Amino acid sequence: MSDPSHDNDEAVRLQTFAQTGGDDDALLSSQFVYVGRQPILDRNGALHAYELLFRGSARNYAEVFDDAQATAQVVVRTIGGIGVQSVLGTHRGYVNIGRKLLFDDIVHLMQPERFVLEILETVTFDARLIARIAELRRAGFRIALDDVCELSPNLLTVLPHADIVKIDFLQTDRAQLRTLTRTLRMHGKTLIAEKVETRKDFALARELGFHLFQGYFFARPQVLSTRRNHSSRTSLLRLLALLARDAGIVELEDELKRNPNVVMQLLRLVNSSAFGLGRNISSLREAIIATGTRQIARWAQLLLYADGGDLPWRSDPLVQLAGTRARFMELAARWIRPNDEAFADAAFLTGVFSLVHVLVDSTPDETLDPLDLSPIIRDAIVARAGPMGALLRIAEAAGEAQDAAAIAAIASSASPAEFAALTPVVLAELNLSAAAWFGAHLMD
Repeated sequence: MSDPSHDNDEAVRLQTFAQTGGDDDALLSSQFVYVGRQPILDRNGALHAYELLFRGSARNYAEVFDDAQATAQVVVRTIGGIGVQSVLGTHRGYVNIGRKLLFDDIVHLMQPERFVLEILETVTFDARLIARIAELRRAGFRIALDDVCELSPNLLTVLPHADIVKIDFLQTDRAQLRTLTRTLRMHGKTLIAEKVETRKDFALARELGFHLFQGYFFARPQVLSTRRNHSSRTSLLRLLALLARDAGIVELEDELKRNPNVVMQLLRLVNSSAFGLGRNISSLREAIIATGTRQIARWAQLLLYADGGDLPWRSDPLVQLAGTRARFMELAARWIRPNDEAFADAAFLTGVFSLVHVLVDSTPDETLDPLDLSPIIRDAIVARAGPMGALLRIAEAAGEAQDAAAIAAIASSASPAEFAALTPVVLAELNLSAAAWFGAHLMD
């Protein structure tokens, strides 16, 4: 079977890598990003989809220490690094996902028409998670259950809300396999036989009525790689400033043209959903319109703090501070003004811009004055003025690990009526949620 993705991105190198020495591995990992993919076939042996797998280096196996982080990197590298069309061609991609990311914004970077959410076997289902899955299905996502090997209470709880069930042929008791398969088929689920390693297993799976098949008998995962993109922090800062003051298409286009690496990622981002548009977008102006400024801002914010430093993303304390502060402010803004999306967006940007003077080794006012930021953002950072300034002071206190009662006191003194909702319990929960969000969005 040929893979149409080869023609879509000359920067992508596709191969099954041999084992390499430790020094070579480290060098390559600093220069390239990687994603693994394993084919999922139909009953006729035709390619149906791919499962996307985390790969931290050229070695063709996963070293996963954090499920959420691994999934986040797979998504970011597929969409913004290598490109959806290059990774998937015209097929769907199955992405492993745990409880934390099911509730996270990163889910919505994936197009439901291109990605299947494959819920890890370690996830326990409760009413809140079931409601979230129902919401994602209404948004168009298909839900797959991973590594099923028995009719457990956990499986029966979620089964009505799933579309696809993957049965693990290595772990499932052969004496129970036929009953398990028959029960799941009676529920109308699409069945995938995974970890099929022998012709005998493949024949048995076909006999039992499985619809799709995956395993070493058909193909081992392949590793796709592309060079890391490094973007100018100064250029990203200018881009974010334009987005923060709702600049027009012409200004955004002019700024993006100065940063080819961001343009490349933007085109990959918008083309990840281009199949739904019926065409592939190649014009920068079309890409800006189709993507929308909110999505562009999200990518630029991640790139701003992830690129250009001497430390890896997950080890850079400035990255950690900026990411958690911005998210904390956004969550707090939504809590006190649940129907004001513009206020929440401005809160996130305030958190991001509150530390940019550190990046360029200057003072806040000298850094922000040339950027023509919205007054609500600039005044909050430079003078800690207004409700946004109060939110920033609260975020700073939370980042310094002050206790929730002390933070709530800042809120109360700022604007008792509006900030009364930020109780110590709420603030503690928001702080924890912000830290979890940052951890889920880590990139090498």
